[in-house]
Amino acid sequence: MGNTSCMFCTCVKQGNIGVVERFGRFEKLAEPGLHIFNPFAGQYLAGILSTRISSLDVRIETKTKDNVFVQLLCSIQYRVVKAHADDAFYELQNPDEQIRAYVFDVVRALVPRMNLDDLFEQKGEVAKAVLEELGKVIGEYGYSIEHILMVDIIPDPAVRTAMNEINAAQRLQLASVYKGEAEKVLQVKRAEAEAESKYLGGVGVARQRQAITDGLRENILDFSHKVEGTSAKEVMDLIMITQYFDTIKDLGNSSKNTTVFIPHGPGHVRDIGEQIRNGLMEASTAQINVE
Repeated sequence: MGNTSCMFCTCVKQGNIGVVERFGRFEKLAEPGLHIFNPFAGQYLAGILSTRISSLDVRIETKTKDNVFVQLLCSIQYRVVKAHADDAFYELQNPDEQIRAYVFDVVRALVPRMNLDDLFEQKGEVAKAVLEELGKVIGEYGYSIEHILMVDIIPDPAVRTAMNEINAAQRLQLASVYKGEAEKVLQVKRAEAEAESKYLGGVGVARQRQAITDGLRENILDFSHKVEGTSAKEVMDLIMITQYFDTIKDLGNSSKNTTVFIPHGPGHVRDIGEQIRNGLMEASTAQINVE
């Protein structure tokens, strides 16, 4: 182009804004579109800035109030304000580094006043505080902070392991409590069922004994009325002997019983012998009387 006397044009794309200077001094902002400059009048396009939202990830290592070292990953979304694009172009040489420095300053002043659990619960409050403080400062340089996201909070690996173990221990303790309560309920229900069973068994035994007593009383009274000269005691003795022999008979008829235990002391043997002898003598006397 050298010495060619002509008009020069420049096209600013959509989403950008241009900065126009005249003889090295800011003159105006160039909106998206076609612009014509007169280089002989010292007019030219000094630079172009993007007005789209930019994202900057910042990783910050700091310490909480309970002396736990954590790393915070913040995502800062910012953009150039069109009306103040000249401030953004001339004031800040490296906006990313400036924003990162301010985020470090705010986070490291706020997080050390919070415990680790509070930090996890209130990470939104931390992002809000960073947004307020950063917006005040960066706004003076032609930038607008749109959003700040607290993407992740990463404690030291040893702390994370300890937190997982504490959580697991708490869950096991809670499970033990529930298991103990369940066993308690089962034992109570089992005891109630056993008590109810014993109560019903006692009622059944009482009714059985009542029925036996009523039957014996009817049999004794009936036998006493039909057989003259017998007393109730004699009838009762006869019934007891009959039941005794019925029991012996049942034991003998059972295939699983091979032995019958009888009293084996000297006195008992003598009583058994006398009973057998008396029985034989009574049988002989009855036979003689018949003849």
